[in-house]
Amino acid sequence: MGVVEGLTEFLPISSTGHLILAGALLGFHGEKAKVFDIAIQTGAIFAVILVYWERIKSTIVELPTERRAQKFALNVLVGFLPAVVLALIFGKFIKAHLFTPTVVATTFILGGFIILWAEKRSAGGTVARVNSVDEMTVMDAFKVGLVQCLAMIPGTSRSGATIIGGMFLGLSRKTATDFSFFLAIPTLIGAGVYSLYKERALLSTADIPLFAVGLVFSFISAWLCVRWLLKYISSNSFVPFAYYRIVFGVIVLITAWTGVVSWSEA
Repeated sequence: MGVVEGLTEFLPISSTGHLILAGALLGFHGEKAKVFDIAIQTGAIFAVILVYWERIKSTIVELPTERRAQKFALNVLVGFLPAVVLALIFGKFIKAHLFTPTVVATTFILGGFIILWAEKRSAGGTVARVNSVDEMTVMDAFKVGLVQCLAMIPGTSRSGATIIGGMFLGLSRKTATDFSFFLAIPTLIGAGVYSLYKERALLSTADIPLFAVGLVFSFISAWLCVRWLLKYISSNSFVPFAYYRIVFGVIVLITAWTGVVSWSEA
C-alpha cells in the first residue's frame, strides 16, 4: 500500500483511487484502513520536501524580508484554504458514501477524458499565461485551490485536478506541476494529522509498525516518482496517463459487473 501511494500520489491518476482498489483486492478496508490511506500520504510529502528543499529553505529564510518569498507563501496558503473549508463540511459524507471501487472507476474514466481535452487545447496552440510559480497571482492560487477540492471525490486525483486545472487556468505544464507539488505539502500533511487526531480512538501502539512501513515505502517510491515526473514533463504530455485512466477504469467496471473480480464496496 505504501508503494501504491508513493507511485500514484503525484501522477494525475489518483492515489486515493488506487489505494481503495488495492485495499479492496487485499481485503484491507474499514475505518482504520481509511485512516492509514490518508496518514501514509505524509511519507510521500516528505519526498516532495526533499526534492524541493532548496526552494522551501530559501522561502523560509527570506520570508521576513523578501517580497518574492512572501508572495509565494501567501499563494500556497490561499490555495490550501478552500480544501480545508470544504473538507470540514463534506469530508465525513464523502468518506461514508464515495469511497467505493465503482465511484473510483467512474471518476478515473471522466478524468481521463478531461486530461485529453486539456492536452488538445495545449497542442492547438493555446499559450500559457503564467510560466513560473513566481508569476502567479493570489487569484491564480485561489482558483487552483478551488479546483483541488474536486479531488475530494475518490478517483479524481489531487495532482491531476491541480495540474490539469492549472493548465486550463493559463498556467504552463511545468508551473502547474510545481505549484501542485508545493500545494500538496500543507494539504496532505494537514489531512494526515487531522485524520490521525480525529480517529485516534481506533489506533493503538500496536499499529505503529503498520503505519511506519507504509510511510517509509511511500516516501521511497514517491521520491523516485517525483524525480522522474519532473524530467518527463519537460518534453512529454499527460496523454498516456489519460489513456491509462480510461482503460483501467473500464477494466474495473467490467470486472465488477461480470463478477470476474470481487471488488469490495466496504
